[in-house]
Amino acid sequence: MEFPERVYTEEEVKKAKQSLGEGYKHNLTVNGEMLFTQKVNKALELIKTAGYYEFLRTYIRQIMEIDGITQLRETEATIWANKFAVENEVDAASLFVQKAYHMKEYLDGELYYGGQAEKRTVQKRIEFLEVLKSKSEDSRIKEECERLLDMWRESSIAY
Repeated sequence: MEFPERVYTEEEVKKAKQSLGEGYKHNLTVNGEMLFTQKVNKALELIKTAGYYEFLRTYIRQIMEIDGITQLRETEATIWANKFAVENEVDAASLFVQKAYHMKEYLDGELYYGGQAEKRTVQKRIEFLEVLKSKSEDSRIKEECERLLDMWRESSIAY
């Protein structure tokens, strides 16, 4: 079974879930200017290093450059990202993983937006950074993971 072109109606969500249940994976594509594509590909390599790439392409079909606010387009299984969102490849990688978890919750029929959903997916983002830090052999990547983890820990006190 193929994944539907859009995921909006109950029937389309049902077809999408059935496809994923049968093992469907997207052929993840990146669309944008050359520099954007290069930066996204670096982030994708980090996602592979952490062992999250198959998860990402289960739920995300495309990462597209836009001149606007970075967001998940659930009905398209697409992440719209601006050039600032991909400037730091470690942060971008963790953002893409977080958006994939949002997409999973959307398809699972869970409340995928709002404070509690954001808290859940931020926790997944933190878990990703911890895994990447432990699996990467690059000291620069490890240091950036730790810097971001410190930032997320400090900001999570507000929750």
